[in-house]
Amino acid sequence: MKAPRPPRQGLVIVNTGNGKGKTTAALGVLFRAWGRDLRVIMLQFLKYEGARFGEIRAAEKIGVTIRPIGDGFTWTSRDMESTIALARHGWEEAKRLITSHNYDVVILDEFTYPLHFGWLETAAVVAWLQAHKPPSLHLIITGRDAPSELIAYADLVTEMREIKHPWTLQGLTAQPGIDF
Repeated sequence: MKAPRPPRQGLVIVNTGNGKGKTTAALGVLFRAWGRDLRVIMLQFLKYEGARFGEIRAAEKIGVTIRPIGDGFTWTSRDMESTIALARHGWEEAKRLITSHNYDVVILDEFTYPLHFGWLETAAVVAWLQAHKPPSLHLIITGRDAPSELIAYADLVTEMREIKHPWTLQGLTAQPGIDF
């Protein structure tokens, strides 16, 4: 007789650092989880609503939701109040998804930026997650400059470190299918 499988323990995973690959790593987990019949969703905190990047197109083809909820790159915002409001609204939506019990994996892509810039209070976010994240839910958070409180809370933290980049060395811009 087989021993019963232990209940799934949901992990909090943070992909951070200045190197490329944070979102790509999260998408790898999304695809792997989907392949195991887990229910997955991704909110993208910087990409603008209506964006049609490659990962969004691919996700649509397999029936996975990736929702851009930002207004583009924060450092080019012409209306910072609107940008901050979108991030705060995105966090409210994230809380709804996390507690909905409709998903096994929730990915908050580029979520470290609203924390790093102080648009959301990191201690309050971590406290909310500690109190409300279902024990079996896997939560993945990506972005540069992950705050120390988030790193301390996470079960797994990976730092992507840039060693060499085509922009800095050759002036090459982002490549379709590779970067977006």
